[in-house]
Amino acid sequence: MSIGEAELATRFTFHPVQGDQGHRYETLREMGRRFAEMVDQLCPDSREKSTAVTKIEEAVMHANAAIARREPQVP
Repeated sequence: MSIGEAELATRFTFHPVQGDQGHRYETLREMGRRFAEMVDQLCPDSREKSTAVTKIEEAVMHANAAIARREPQVP
């Protein structure tokens, strides 16, 4: 299954911040950090804890990528 030229361009092109996107990126990062802090405080040091924090990082990254990549670009 080919990903396709247009999708690859979307994934590997710089997307400048538009409108309120910066605020939404920051909100997602802040909420992710708070959740990661809670995991750090409540869970014993372990591979599972480390994986949980990594998955939170991934979730924030993908949420921000959805905003950057999938909203229509304003000329």
